[in-house]
Amino acid sequence: MAEKSMSFDRLENIISVFGSFDENLHIIESETNVTITDRGSELKILGDIENIAYAEKAIEGLLALAGKGKNIDAQSVRYIIGLVRSGQEGRISELTKDVVCVTAKGKPISAKTLGQKKYIESIQKNTITLGIGPAGTGKTYLAVAAAVEAFRDKRVNRIILTRPAVEAGERLGFLPGDLQSKVDPYLRPLYDALFDMLGTETYNKYLEKGNIEVAPLAYMRGRTLDDSFIILDEAQNTSREQMKMFLTRLGFGSKIVITGDITQIDLPADKTSGLREAMRVLDGVEDIAICRLTAADVVRHVLVQRIIDAYERDSTRKPAAERRTGAKKK
Repeated sequence: MAEKSMSFDRLENIISVFGSFDENLHIIESETNVTITDRGSELKILGDIENIAYAEKAIEGLLALAGKGKNIDAQSVRYIIGLVRSGQEGRISELTKDVVCVTAKGKPISAKTLGQKKYIESIQKNTITLGIGPAGTGKTYLAVAAAVEAFRDKRVNRIILTRPAVEAGERLGFLPGDLQSKVDPYLRPLYDALFDMLGTETYNKYLEKGNIEVAPLAYMRGRTLDDSFIILDEAQNTSREQMKMFLTRLGFGSKIVITGDITQIDLPADKTSGLREAMRVLDGVEDIAICRLTAADVVRHVLVQRIIDAYERDSTRKPAAERRTGAKKK
């Protein structure tokens, strides 16, 4: 059993890193298999030498984030420990840079993972960006943040958010109200992100003036969208025809972000996902980026990451089981 002491000057950063009732401290202990004793401005870490080194580097990285005003939550702690274990602690400083947008309540929005950072950089650099990844990786939220910032900086005149209404056939017919009321449930995540960034009053003002448009994908047909920031959400549920139609709406001075999760395709089995095909067809095309986020970039509850990992493991086991079953039948 080894021991290491750490001393600190700024107590407020320590409080931020440890969290309420030392919640984050307990996570560090559990994830690195050490015991940490808090003595005001000094910490004592007990454990194996290798685990002590992991804990020390993780705490130093978290303190650096806290010193830059970053909110330290349970997800941040686990992510930083993951970086340390993989030998990437030198990249932690990259997460202290680049605020994408500030919400209506003054909260700065920035990347929480290296995957998100690459995604944001791709959006800023390219005319078209495809953000592919599982639920909880911030694909839609960060895209809306980038759109709002571009609008505030007057780099675009409009924000257009759209997504396919997958069940736009029979089921919508049973919903009450006019067509807009019927498709609103499909667009709710986009509304929520905009309300967060702009506030309800500002959102309604821009909506009335035509600076913001939230509409189902079918409304895009026949249009040319100039000077706009256009986001296509849940793109895995587009057909190949819809995807081609959407991509060709691009006008001068516009930017497109397409988000989706190819593991959650709700199309009939005989239909090809437009997003899956676009990833193949557009790979390598100049000024188009394909950014793949993973379970490591999930910023929701830790269980979301574990669920995604469990499904991925199951999907890799199935083909092997099917091959064995097929061999037995022969």
